[in-house]
Amino acid sequence: MRLLIAPTESAAGTILRPVIVLAAIFSVLFGLAFGSFLNVCISRLPQHESIVRPASRCPACEHSIRSWDNIPIVSWLLLRGRCRDCGLAISWRYPLIEFAMAALFLLSYLKFDLTLEAVGMVVLIFLLLGLAVMDAETMLLPDAFTLPGIVLGIGYHFLRRGWRAAVWSLAFAVCAASLILLIRGLYWLVRRKEGMGLGDAKLLAMIAAWLGPWQSLLVLFLGVMGAAIFGISWIAYRRESGRTFALPFGSFLSAAAIYVIFHGEPILKWYFHFFN
Repeated sequence: MRLLIAPTESAAGTILRPVIVLAAIFSVLFGLAFGSFLNVCISRLPQHESIVRPASRCPACEHSIRSWDNIPIVSWLLLRGRCRDCGLAISWRYPLIEFAMAALFLLSYLKFDLTLEAVGMVVLIFLLLGLAVMDAETMLLPDAFTLPGIVLGIGYHFLRRGWRAAVWSLAFAVCAASLILLIRGLYWLVRRKEGMGLGDAKLLAMIAAWLGPWQSLLVLFLGVMGAAIFGISWIAYRRESGRTFALPFGSFLSAAAIYVIFHGEPILKWYFHFFN
């Protein structure tokens, strides 16, 4: 007689635990690597420079950065935040972006597991974090991120649910861009000056292509609220200067979209239950 022994639930958990830990570690490592690449994009794309050539170099002395000085976070700490050759201070932005990408990759794995949705969301997060920082630093939202981001969002829905979902994704992107253009036009009619850039329209179109209409409206609401709170606080703090300033609205939209990726569904469920 053959005796078949199935693994118990505790045994299955013991087997899976190392796999989960390894997947989490690789998520962090991939996040660090992509964070390092994102720093290159942030530094070069607003200046219309190639992200491929030349190799990473110090902006002051223009010495190429050695491979052992280009390890995410670790090299910055070992060099104490300074160039090995000329001693120029290296911005805190570099390790912060690398750490943020590692944390967001890990969160994506923990929320979405090893799925196509997880891959799609880390791609979107990569684009959003880059756009948030670029807009904050330069007031620019490069087409090199927003336009491919729209195409990738449409392709993501095609892979998940077929061509009908891809068509709807395109339609949501067009509607989102049209909404921002309408707001932009109304502001110009009232104030006779531009209030929002075309980059904001492309950014919201990209978000809508990935996240759909309801989550995109939530992103817009949270982005507007965040920008308003920051703007009012800044005006109150710097009241004596009397100077006007431009807010990087794309940074607020991008930050809101990253938040909605992880917490958007519970918020929308809470909101819609009032109408049931």
